[in-house]
Amino acid sequence: MTAPLLTIDALSVTIHGKRILDTIDLTIAPGEIVALTGESGSGKSMTALATMGLLPQVAQATGQISLDGTDLLTLPERRLCAVRGNDIGMIFQEPMTALNPVQTIGAQVAETILQHSPRTPRAMARDKAREALHRCGLDLPLTRYPHELSGGQRQRVVIAMAIALRPRLLIADEPTTALDVTTQAQILDLLQDLTRTEGMALMMITHDLAVVANMAHRIAVMQTGRIVESGPTAQVLSQRTHPYTRALFEASDHRPHLPPRPDNGPLLHAQGVTCTYPLPRPGPFAKRPSFTAVRDVSFHIGRGERVGLVGESGCGKSTLTRALLGLTSIAEGTITLGGKAVFTDHRPNLAVRRRIQVVFQDPYGSFNPRHRVARLITEPFHLLPDPPQGTARDTAVAEALTAVGLSPDDAHKHIHAFSGGQRQRLAIARALIIRPDLIVFDEAVSALDVRVRAQILDLMADLSASYGLAYLFISHDLSVVRGVTDRIMVMRAGRIVEKGPTEQVFTAPRHAYTRTLLDAAPHLPASPGGA
Repeated sequence: MTAPLLTIDALSVTIHGKRILDTIDLTIAPGEIVALTGESGSGKSMTALATMGLLPQVAQATGQISLDGTDLLTLPERRLCAVRGNDIGMIFQEPMTALNPVQTIGAQVAETILQHSPRTPRAMARDKAREALHRCGLDLPLTRYPHELSGGQRQRVVIAMAIALRPRLLIADEPTTALDVTTQAQILDLLQDLTRTEGMALMMITHDLAVVANMAHRIAVMQTGRIVESGPTAQVLSQRTHPYTRALFEASDHRPHLPPRPDNGPLLHAQGVTCTYPLPRPGPFAKRPSFTAVRDVSFHIGRGERVGLVGESGCGKSTLTRALLGLTSIAEGTITLGGKAVFTDHRPNLAVRRRIQVVFQDPYGSFNPRHRVARLITEPFHLLPDPPQGTARDTAVAEALTAVGLSPDDAHKHIHAFSGGQRQRLAIARALIIRPDLIVFDEAVSALDVRVRAQILDLMADLSASYGLAYLFISHDLSVVRGVTDRIMVMRAGRIVEKGPTEQVFTAPRHAYTRTLLDAAPHLPASPGGA
């Protein structure tokens, strides 16, 4: 067997007296992919930060982290700076925060090269940057800025920065969480190809077991700072000896029980919806170009119906959502809710808009951290002509919190006091508090751990039963969409290319693009015994 490149031996990390990592043992050999998986707070990212020498100053680490015989925990900061980027590269979870918005992608990739080889001519550094981007499947001008790229392209730029100097160890921290299935498949193929062709060791950090099921050589399952189970991927997937591992797999396969939907008639009707954005003029006297994000889209949603909308980034899902919510003035066509127009002369009809609410992908980013929960979840009251006051307001807050499985006492807390899953419950409570007819879930569970995700999906099913709630569920995770919808629509390049009952679309897709999405989606192997 090949000698390990990275050896982590009895690593423990303590912050302010609290044990964050507890005797972590891990090895990774050249060309090997080892996956660290577990829920948020399990210690995955802290293990990666310790390996990079990026622990907080207040952290105290014991044990050993050896890279090819050199103990990284004993190196001074100056030596560690020479190791980072050169011997160890890291791919961060959110590319938009890892990239500098005011620098071109060429300058940012070249910066890594110049930082470690300051005598390299800038022209040569740009050539190497171009080569690194090309190896990552990007054939774009180096003068592009991050905001001009799609999510998948930005992630490739981050990967190019990490591999520009051909590091021996690559750490990928949730590199595919926010990507659609086809882009996710491309990024995973790229990472596997880099380990084969470059002989790099890869530490893959993810909470999605399906992502690593077919790519990792070994899996280490982490819980509360400990590795509770590890071994070859096939062994861990088939045996699942630890209860926590079994719980993760059960949550990954979880499908909520959807109650039968009574046929209560139509609710939302969209006919010929088209959204066209004006673009900047290429020259002072040139004609202003335009971009059509949504093209002649027509569909309906019945009362109490659960409808899914899937498609890749840039297909027009978000633009269509803004049109349904009355948040854009560029929509052409007809959108009605309960027979009343969402728009009147390109202006939103507030009396109709209050009957549609939305739950966003990032619950923390959608709340004002300075306000308490009672004020946050009553924000939709401004849409009511006569909002409840005093005791009636307090009662409405308590009912909304109870409906999503929280306590009425939580009304007095700030948003930072809650976990990610609890914040998403608060976002749902805010959407529910004025009893809308339709809720739009915009990637509402994509960033959640598998067990928290299962709880939120069960909550949605329960609310559908108790409130007769209709919802439009937008997601790039096809397995989730399959479990929480009655009907599904597939969107590509601004058009609905296929729609129909969920099981029919999944089992017998008619459009080639739908088949591409289904083929690209990661799948977990069957549980032991075929259960």
